Amino acid sequence: MTEQPQHAPHPPWLTLIGIGEDGVEGLSPVARSILTQAVFVVGGARHLELAASLVQGKTLAWPTPFERGIDAILARKGAPTVVLASGNPFFFGVGNTLARSIPPQEMLCLPAPSSVALACSRLGWAEQDCRVISLCGRPIEQLYPALQPSGRVIVLSADENTPRVLANWLSNKGLGATRCHVLERLGGPHEAMHSFYASKGAPDKIQRLNLIGLEIDAQSAPHTLPLANGLPDTCFEHDGQLTKREIRAVTLSSLAPRAGELLWDIGGGAGSISIEWMLASPFCRAVCVEAQPERVARIARNAVALGVPGLDIRQARAPEGMEDLPKPDAIFIGGGASRAGVLETAWQALKPGGRIVVNAVVAETEARLLRAMQEWGGTLTRISVSRLEKIGSLHGFRPAMPVTQWIAQKPGTA
Repeated sequence: MTEQPQHAPHPPWLTLIGIGEDGVEGLSPVARSILTQAVFVVGGARHLELAASLVQGKTLAWPTPFERGIDAILARKGAPTVVLASGNPFFFGVGNTLARSIPPQEMLCLPAPSSVALACSRLGWAEQDCRVISLCGRPIEQLYPALQPSGRVIVLSADENTPRVLANWLSNKGLGATRCHVLERLGGPHEAMHSFYASKGAPDKIQRLNLIGLEIDAQSAPHTLPLANGLPDTCFEHDGQLTKREIRAVTLSSLAPRAGELLWDIGGGAGSISIEWMLASPFCRAVCVEAQPERVARIARNAVALGVPGLDIRQARAPEGMEDLPKPDAIFIGGGASRAGVLETAWQALKPGGRIVVNAVVAETEARLLRAMQEWGGTLTRISVSRLEKIGSLHGFRPAMPVTQWIAQKPGTA
């Protein structure tokens, strides 16, 4: 087989330069030279001020909306251009955004130490053992799944108010014993650090540029989320329409979530399946479809309370509400499977290689699942759970309604 000739790549015309609080003093000779020769320099107002002594070209502070700045950079394609960013531009920075529009061979990245690297070096923490969560434009609730006993988390602050808000939030979650370290303006002459317990609250005066190191107390397990499938039923606000803990654990095992995959949760109820799907990985996504407005509101509250505020909740009735959704890697149907067109729409939408799991408790739905298995394959399993209850002065096991579960995988590969 003859290899196709390779076209010579375009030389990099865009350079991403990481700059720290030490300004141009911390830049390498290569970065200094490129910055001096650039005809167009883009960055935050603080970055432009830090680099002002070397900049000779035209400058642009990031505008609002942010996309206008990207358009301005693309309009100068081919001209020597520099984008200034904090630390490593590809670590919670602008690098990712630019890479969606500009081929990597047209960019050169010269990173500086990230604020996370500096924070870990100041605290004596192994960077690879820390979770990093950004609260810049993101809800604080997403932090909850990352909090584990004896764990360490680096939080990228939105502003000077974040430490105070975070300390109050941790205390309200029962995690007031968390040790907090606020590190300000790392790497520069105004660097400072404050340490306190969340229950005591953050200091009054904190600089806008900061991040927070969290040390979770070893005794905090009752106030953190377990990592296994099947959260206690008491974790969810519900009206009785809830996939119970034991059935939920089996269902999630059958759905087999993988990072980056999308789940459809049809007939969401309390949202427990889609919420735990997203808890499996920060990269798991889910769309929860529920017809009743009060349940939609309840699902949203559960998602926020359990740390997955990004759950996509749609108020709609299946199958109509399934028509315009992005194609799923997995589908769970907890209600409405016997309704005309629901299973057919789900199977058609499912990606090749995707999994579908349907739970049934009534005979009509069980009959429909038997026909589905005959048409599309898979397995039918009946799951029974009995709980010990008091019967007078004695005890006995009271069975819950059995659940019939259909599991199938669509032929083909994604």
